[in-house]
Amino acid sequence: MDFSLAPEVDSLRLQIREFVEREIMPLEADPAAYDAHENIASDRLDVLRAKAKAAGLWALQMPKARGGQGLGVAAMAPCYEEMGRSIFGPVVFNSAAPDDGNMILLEKVASEAQKERWLQPIVDGKVRSAFAMTEPMPGAGSDPSLMLSRAERDGDGWVLNGHKWFITGADAAQHFIGVFRTSDDTRKGLTAFLFRRDTPGLEIVRRIPIMGPEEHGGHCELRFNNLRVPDGDRLMNVGDGLKVTQIRLGTARLTHCMRWLGMARRALEIARPHVAERQSFGMPLAEHEGVQWLLGEAAMAIELGRLLTMRAAVKLDSGDFARKEISMAKIQVADTLHKAVDTAIQLLGAKGYSKDTPLEWMYRYARQARLVDGASEVHKMVLARAFLAEGTDFWGWE
Repeated sequence: MDFSLAPEVDSLRLQIREFVEREIMPLEADPAAYDAHENIASDRLDVLRAKAKAAGLWALQMPKARGGQGLGVAAMAPCYEEMGRSIFGPVVFNSAAPDDGNMILLEKVASEAQKERWLQPIVDGKVRSAFAMTEPMPGAGSDPSLMLSRAERDGDGWVLNGHKWFITGADAAQHFIGVFRTSDDTRKGLTAFLFRRDTPGLEIVRRIPIMGPEEHGGHCELRFNNLRVPDGDRLMNVGDGLKVTQIRLGTARLTHCMRWLGMARRALEIARPHVAERQSFGMPLAEHEGVQWLLGEAAMAIELGRLLTMRAAVKLDSGDFARKEISMAKIQVADTLHKAVDTAIQLLGAKGYSKDTPLEWMYRYARQARLVDGASEVHKMVLARAFLAEGTDFWGWE
């Protein structure tokens, strides 16, 4: 078990770290750098994206032939972690949700014609995208089999009707991937389709207000009213919609973990100089045993999350779905992000609760980690079922 990084990966990681610290972090203290939804303003983002492209740090997850850097999942992990140290970081490198997961999915399963039309503009940063699956009750959430939105055959195409909500990025997206019911088959009843924002029949009902801060494009409610899609814009085969969601969400859950680990590290980085300098009862905070316990537990949790994330990444690179490993990483890192940010706020006191540091932004953002891409309870069910099926082999070695 060699945890060292290949020289070229470590070099790229260090380049990203330097870019984040020099170009992106300074903007966090500038109120004019934020848009109305507390993300980086588009004019500042455009400048930084151009610099990231020029530096060869663009779209690490995509093949070089598409303008990316051709990294495997394990190589992405340390690089995404460095991006995640800034609250504005991942989107600058075109490695933020939901585009990140959508690009990875399309590169894996789309036809060459579909890649040219639907994927390449996302890779180039010309358009944004969204993945439309989640529905209001009693429709699909963590359980896609509850899908109510339907697609019906009509000549050489399909007609889509239904209701989706909490669709991340939809308000800024031009390209959409949507999952709809095409039969009542429990395993092969869903199919995925590609469509554009301006397709007649798509209504963006509202941008749902959330605790925030938000990804670009927010989290939206959508209605589909006889939206027509040609059969050529069907993704994979009829009935492969569940497979599409599994392929899309597996890696996406893990890249969330990579970015969240960077944010968790940053929270402790903010706390570290404060506890070293702040005096309390005749000594620095860092010399108090209670403070050391808080820091030690949070630092250990981050390292555990990194190990679980890298193990899952290596399995994905080997061709394994890594369902157990991804679920373990998702549970651990979602909890760790909240723990690290909460620890930093506690140690900084009123300053941590204020907007003088990014910690309060991180705290509000961190709460969604235990919900997005499958609630923690669902991932615990995945692990329990795997254990019940595998017994002692649950802890096997490769």
